[in-house]
Amino acid sequence: MDLQAVDAVIRQKLHSEVALVNQIADYIISAGGKRIRPVLVLLVANAYGYQGTAHHQLAAVVEFIHTATLLHDDVVDESALRRGRQTANALFGNAASVLVGDFLYSRAFQMMVSVGNIRVMEILADATNVIAEGEVLQLLNMHDPDVSEERYTQVIRSKTAKLFEAAAELGALIAGANDDQIEAAAEYGRSLGTAFQLIDDVLDYSGQEADIGKNVGDDLREGKATLPLIYLMEHGTAEQRELVRSCIENGDEKHFDAVLQAVTSSGALDYTRRKAEAASAAATAAIAELPENAFKQALLKLSDFAVNRNH
Repeated sequence: MDLQAVDAVIRQKLHSEVALVNQIADYIISAGGKRIRPVLVLLVANAYGYQGTAHHQLAAVVEFIHTATLLHDDVVDESALRRGRQTANALFGNAASVLVGDFLYSRAFQMMVSVGNIRVMEILADATNVIAEGEVLQLLNMHDPDVSEERYTQVIRSKTAKLFEAAAELGALIAGANDDQIEAAAEYGRSLGTAFQLIDDVLDYSGQEADIGKNVGDDLREGKATLPLIYLMEHGTAEQRELVRSCIENGDEKHFDAVLQAVTSSGALDYTRRKAEAASAAATAAIAELPENAFKQALLKLSDFAVNRNH
């Protein structure tokens, strides 16, 4: 029921007098997706016994911010597929995608102001700014075969984990949790988001296109040095390192099969998966003190799902 209420808020707040805004926004939102970030707001708020309706509004805000980042991301990455469908930029063009992303950001800020809680605004404003920094950091890392694990971790903490963190934090905050509980929720979200991104990195080399809804090998084509490639650069043979260096520098997916064989045989995918499992375990540990209820159980299942999925 909660998620239906969030969808109703999303539909209502997406409306614009400008037809193209409606068309693109509707296309994006109807593509579905896992809705994990809004679900986090709802689950954490309910786990702490929240009785109001502001969590529906904030869940929609988080989804709008996420969707705006996807629109801008796909333009930057020149992606053609997302969630098994054409990206908005492939369908409507880059200019329209960027501008509708701006519309979603600004609509999210209108909505968060209407909640009337300064700490809510602080959390979301900080998160949005950190995400933007993460996007720029990732841009700097593109086509750079010398990206370290530390630099890469900084990108995923900023670009992906930060919004998970904010979503969980908001749920605890509006439910009236104390500062320690809010921080525990934030740690849960941060670790969960990290686990999700690391498994996405694994699936980009080992997933099926039909399952993950995007082109397998996109990271290689975009010249992204994700953790499997970083591990291979540090632990692979000289020949493997040279292959990866060339592919990252040139955004070359022609050698995808050879790279896939190398990341598999070198243990790079296993290493990345172990890192994801550690992050998932950290998420689980962070909410140990949460009251025992069905919502806590759902949060624990979510941290398990983060690492045991094929999409």
